[in-house]
Amino acid sequence: MSRTHRWLIVAIGALALVLLEGRPAYAMHIMEGFLPPLWAAFWFAVAIPFWVIGFRRVNRLMTEKPETRMLLGLVGAFAFVLSALKIPSVTGSSSHPTGTGLGAILFGPAVMSILGTIVLLFQALLLAHGGLTTLGANAVAMAIVGPLVAWGIWYGLKDRISIWVAVFCAAAIANLTTYVVTSLQLALAYPDPTGGFTAAFIKFGTIFAVTQVPLAISEGILTVLIFNALQTNAETELMALDVLKGA
Repeated sequence: MSRTHRWLIVAIGALALVLLEGRPAYAMHIMEGFLPPLWAAFWFAVAIPFWVIGFRRVNRLMTEKPETRMLLGLVGAFAFVLSALKIPSVTGSSSHPTGTGLGAILFGPAVMSILGTIVLLFQALLLAHGGLTTLGANAVAMAIVGPLVAWGIWYGLKDRISIWVAVFCAAAIANLTTYVVTSLQLALAYPDPTGGFTAAFIKFGTIFAVTQVPLAISEGILTVLIFNALQTNAETELMALDVLKGA
C-alpha cells in the first residue's frame, strides 16, 4: 500500500470526525427493536447464506491475493465513514450515503456482504446507529442487495460506456436501491391500515427519497473521484483484482 493510500485513509477518518462531532444521533438504519421479532428473524435467515458465501470469498481472496489486504481495509473504511454520516431529512427522518458501491466494484458483492455487515455491526455497537436485532435487515438492504446491484451495473456497463459513467451509475443506483429495500422491509412489517403494503411502501419510499436522490448523486461523484485516485496509485492491486480488465 503506497503512502497515498495511507493518507487517503487518514483523510477519510478525519472527515468522519469533523462531520460526526456534535451531531445528534439521527439513525437511518432500522433502529434496535423496531422490527417485529418474526421479521427480524426472517431477514437474518435471508442474510446468512450470503454471509457464508462472503466468508469463503474473503478467505480465498486473502490466500490468493494477499497484496489486496490494505485495499480491502480502505474499502471498509470508506463504507464505514460514508454510512455513518447522518443527514437529517426535511421529512423528519434521516439519510446517509452507503459507500458500498466502491467495494462491490473492486471485490464483488460477496466480499462486500461481509465488509458491509461488519460496518453495520460496528455502527450499532459504537454509534447506536442501527441495532443488533435489526442487523439482518440492515445487512440485506445495505450490504447485500446494494452491492449486488452495484456489481451488476458495473459489469453490465463498463465495456459499453465510459468507465467513469459506469462507476457513477453503479454507486448511485446501489445507494438508491438500499433505500428502496429498506422501504420494502418497513412496509412489510408495518402495512398501512387502509392501503396495505403498497400504500406503506409509497409512504416510506417518499420519506427517504427527498434526501436520498441528491445523496446518491453525491456518492456517485465521490466514488468516481476515489476510483480515479486508486487507478492512479493502486494500479497493481486493481489489475490483480481484474477490475480494469476490459474497462
